[in-house]
Amino acid sequence: MTNRLWSTTDKPDRDHFAYWREAVCEAVLNVATENPADKDAFSGTIRCADYGALRFASFASSPHQVVRRNAHIARSQNDHYLISLQRSGTSQMQQCGRSCELQAGDIGIVDGARPFSVLFPQEVDRIVAVIPSTMLNSRAPWLRDRPIGLMARNHGLHDVLRTYIERLAGPDCQSPAEAELLADNLCNLVALLSARSGEETARAQDRIADLDRMFAFLRRHLSDPDLSPQRLADHMKMSVRTVHKRFEQADVTFRQWLLEQRLEACRRTLTDPRCRTMTVAQIAFGTGFNDLSHFTKAFNARFGAPPGQYRRQA
Repeated sequence: MTNRLWSTTDKPDRDHFAYWREAVCEAVLNVATENPADKDAFSGTIRCADYGALRFASFASSPHQVVRRNAHIARSQNDHYLISLQRSGTSQMQQCGRSCELQAGDIGIVDGARPFSVLFPQEVDRIVAVIPSTMLNSRAPWLRDRPIGLMARNHGLHDVLRTYIERLAGPDCQSPAEAELLADNLCNLVALLSARSGEETARAQDRIADLDRMFAFLRRHLSDPDLSPQRLADHMKMSVRTVHKRFEQADVTFRQWLLEQRLEACRRTLTDPRCRTMTVAQIAFGTGFNDLSHFTKAFNARFGAPPGQYRRQA
């Protein structure tokens, strides 16, 4: 886990909005920031808690607008949903011809894989959770058809979802294992809160039960190089075809998911001060890789540096 801070406080007035544009792209998602009332008087602060593929950015700023266009999407390596908790002010979100407004206490969602805009007409304070699409599409496939909307506020789970978002965005969650568990539960809550019928709720509950058991089993046995769809199917008492179908619903293959989890586990270990005496090979083999050359190439492709260099730079 890493925590980062961006603030216009110590920047020259003329550079405030340009600095903010870069900060938003780095902390949240690649977007254009536009239409401040006064660039020189603009101010903003972002704190970002980063858990590998998961990011939770808390920001407070002057009025402005963010726009994500097709050009931004084309430069992105992965697809994400943005789940926003409005703490004060309002956010006017538009996507796919639909719009919704977040007031203080509301939680909304937009799809980062499609163009959108969000207008902040007043000073704003909010948290944005950047969640890989695969984590949500498998639980709530209807989000593909209606990617923008509000979480049901009159539902008892709404406050639980808010608590999870605030916990993951704050300084108290410092364990990657805790973050992983909370993020899985967060996705389950979004699936249940975004369901609009009893049928969708039942589908979400069935998928959540299957996925939670599947992912828990795979994570427990991540270090086993012989982990396979057949072994998972045997544990789940389902067919291999059903296992592959569950992953297909998540827009990912079994192999891709397993590789991503192993690479992320290696990344965490490489940057953990308690594991400094472990060699790169020990870390790779201890996470289920059985070919050091393949691991090095995959790690470099995923994180932009070979594991040894990544470790030195961390």
